[in-house]
Order: sequence, then C-alpha cells, then structure tokens
Amino acid sequence: MKQKIAHALSTWFGLGLIPPCPGTWGSLAALPMAWIIVMLFGDNALILGSVLVTVLGLWSSEVYARSSANKDPSEVIIDEVAGQWIALLFLPLSLKAYLIGFGFFRLFDILKPWPISFCDQKLKGGLGIMADDVVAGFAALLCSHLVLSYLF
Repeated sequence: MKQKIAHALSTWFGLGLIPPCPGTWGSLAALPMAWIIVMLFGDNALILGSVLVTVLGLWSSEVYARSSANKDPSEVIIDEVAGQWIALLFLPLSLKAYLIGFGFFRLFDILKPWPISFCDQKLKGGLGIMADDVVAGFAALLCSHLVLSYLF
C-alpha cells in the first residue's frame, strides 16, 4: 500500500509516465492547479500547498527511488509540481505572469546553475530529488517578480 501511494504521488498520479519530457508535463500540470488554488483560496493557500507537496514529495520520492534503484527517476515529477508552485507564489493571476513563472522555472530546472546544481549533485534520496526543484522554484520566483515589476 505504501509503495502504491508513493508511486501515485511521485509520478503525480501517472502523469510522469507520459513521454517525452515528464518534467515539463509536471510543470504544465501544476499551472492550472495553482491558478485554481489561488483563485478559490488565495495566495496563502498556494504557500500551504507548496509546503504540503514538498513534504509529501520528500517521502514519496524517497520510497519510489529506493524501489526503482534509480537515484533520480525521470518519472518522479512531484518535485516539478512543488517547484512550479513556488515559482508562481504571489504572481498575478494572468496568463503572461504564469507563462513567465513557467519559463523561468523550466530554465532553472534544466540548466541547473549554482546552487541548484549543488542540490542536484550533492544531496541524496528524496531530499536530493526535491531540493533542486524547490531551489529552482525560488530562483524562478525571484526572477519572475523582477521581470514583472520592471518590464511590465
């Protein structure tokens, strides 16, 4: 039972099993969910959701990675959901803002500049799987707010 729950959460209910680019699918799936959370319950609910998904991801990705014998399986995308939600914190509910948040998050998640690369390379298990995307989310959050504040 624990394995099934971890598998469902880690792959974000099977979405991570869709090729190609499962991380991009996870980030895209996170966008409308974040929009609905903020629209119905406000920004603080997205903070709470981000924390909850991160905590669940720490556990589920650890269980999943151990069962797969792969330190960072590509089908585990709960980390993308957590990071993407962080990247969208306090952005206006607009297509432009969410696309900017999505773009910056994917950029940081793919390129992995320091300190994201440190988390990716040095941290192990569920923490390693989740940490690089959480840090990428915060980097994207900062860049998104700067771009929206100064360019738009």
